[in-house]
Amino acid sequence: MSEEKNNPTAYSADNIQVLEGLEAVRKRPSMYIGDTGPKGLHHLVYEVVDNSIDEAVAGYCDDIIVTIYEDNSISVEDNGRGIPTGINKKENKSALELVMTILHAGGKFDKDTYKVSGGLHGVGVSCVNALSTHLKAEVHRDGKVFNQEYERGKPLYEVKEVGTSDKTGTIVTFSPDPIIFTQTTVYNYDTLANRLRELSFLNKGITLTLIDKREQNEDGSDRSDVFHSEGGLQEFVKFLDGTRSALIPNPIYLEGIKQGIPVELSFQYNDTYSENVHSYVNNINTIEGGTHVAGFRRGLTRILKKYADESGLLKNSKVEVTGDDFREGLTAVISVKVAEPQFEGQTKTKLGNTEVMGAVDVAVGEILGQYLEENPREAKTIVQKVIIAAQARAAARKARELVQRKTVMSGSGLPGKLADCSSNDPALCEIFFVEGDSAGGTAKQGRDRNYQAIMPLRGKILNVEKAMEHKIYENEEIKNMFTALGVSVGTEEDPKALNINKLRYHKIVIMTDADVDGSHIATLILTFYFRYMRELIERGYVYIATPPLYLVKKGKDHEYAWTEDQRLAAIQRLKGAGKEDSVSVQRYKGLGEMNAEQLWETTMNPDKRTLRQVTIENAAECDRVFSMLMGDEVAPRREFIEKNAKYAKIDV
Repeated sequence: MSEEKNNPTAYSADNIQVLEGLEAVRKRPSMYIGDTGPKGLHHLVYEVVDNSIDEAVAGYCDDIIVTIYEDNSISVEDNGRGIPTGINKKENKSALELVMTILHAGGKFDKDTYKVSGGLHGVGVSCVNALSTHLKAEVHRDGKVFNQEYERGKPLYEVKEVGTSDKTGTIVTFSPDPIIFTQTTVYNYDTLANRLRELSFLNKGITLTLIDKREQNEDGSDRSDVFHSEGGLQEFVKFLDGTRSALIPNPIYLEGIKQGIPVELSFQYNDTYSENVHSYVNNINTIEGGTHVAGFRRGLTRILKKYADESGLLKNSKVEVTGDDFREGLTAVISVKVAEPQFEGQTKTKLGNTEVMGAVDVAVGEILGQYLEENPREAKTIVQKVIIAAQARAAARKARELVQRKTVMSGSGLPGKLADCSSNDPALCEIFFVEGDSAGGTAKQGRDRNYQAIMPLRGKILNVEKAMEHKIYENEEIKNMFTALGVSVGTEEDPKALNINKLRYHKIVIMTDADVDGSHIATLILTFYFRYMRELIERGYVYIATPPLYLVKKGKDHEYAWTEDQRLAAIQRLKGAGKEDSVSVQRYKGLGEMNAEQLWETTMNPDKRTLRQVTIENAAECDRVFSMLMGDEVAPRREFIEKNAKYAKIDV
């Protein structure tokens, strides 16, 4: 027995651990909230807000207030029924304590209490409690006020009555645990605002208020926003298309129960060339789509094709019209409520319930058929748009085939400017897309050629937001990107699908100058990836390099600085007891100003560099922002610049 204990590889019954209560959540937090970075941090708020939204969907709540305090603690207050505080007979504990301390305890599992409930992970507020240093739950119910406080998920005292109240509702206040959230415990206002705005559209009639006590307006009041929508998804589509020119006066809208499933959807056509369909199940953004999206596309194609054939609008068209053509320039939002949603896919955000497809198909058929009959002028405009899309698709197909023929696997070779790495393992390899030949030359000298490839890009790539699809595939720099990466467009099932089976690098790094032009080039590349290579972003393959802004030197000593605060701190450290003018500061405006050793040391060395991974937190908001920044409409862009000018860094 002693030999077994002394043997580090021994495995016996004593090695089996049982994690009690919420210990499992603290031990493996990523299993419950996705990750422990900024995304997981904000997910804590969403879990609590989802409880309030469930009360609203059930018809008992119409006001939710989220407050960020100076210490980055958060409170979520609603005017719902309030979490029950009585004793649960089976567990012999207060229902409030059960909800706050036991996984999968709550009213969501009783379908008489909540018909549907939100929340992707379904772990509820108990996980928030487990991952907080301190949480306080205050319940207003039955004319009384009850509360209970917890530290890292453990109650500090029994649920107690502390006063009287003439209102109902729940207030949950918590502080995220820095032991768990090691990257940051600072909440981003805009991230929370985007989600609350989205929820207001998805749940019309509810008022969601966000207050930030860390930042004051000019009049001394706290920064705040109030989100309220009476039009629901119809307003959502108008908001998303605010930077595009609509082809029809108002979005087509439907709300109702089809085949027992609540369906709400809205869509309209605009003058762009991309399809933007955003789908939700129980308020969860299903970024990979699913059966509800398939039902929407099937219904849309079926009804539009039937109308176009019967009206004779297609008889002069020289190209065959397909389903893709009916969706070009389409912005749509689909929201369904499903009692038992089944999720699948890469990120578990693809709806798999087969019964939903038929329900959405029927819903689209009813509303679209009626709209086309009652609005013949708008119907003709839509069909004409479809015919133009079909003609452009034919040209794009030829351009895509050219791209495919040029991919490395087809034997045409790599782009001439690509300096490839020697490794053939995509999981180890990384490619840097660099601005210009000068910086490209420096990067080639400084890299580790075993696993780092360098691809210089000539100037600014095409703005894909404004270009027709065939123009994109004809662009030389974009063709070179496809070829260098080893990806192609088009599969047997979907001619527009991205085929990444032969992707050659699992780290794709955008490395541009730290100036206005460099930022513009990076934005152009990101727009291209978001519109035509989104799967690379969703899989976490796309990064942005962060070269330093300053080199601070004193004699042989030097430090690099990425921010103004770091520059000032470096000056103070290096000057020591000497004079400040003994320290020199060089402002890097381009990668070409660094030598190969400096570029490696600061920006390319995996041991020292900082890479910012590109993620899609909110697909609808990304769609709107890219359209606003890179589209044709100037007014929304000017408004954005004026609003955010105080955050801008300007080089004079």
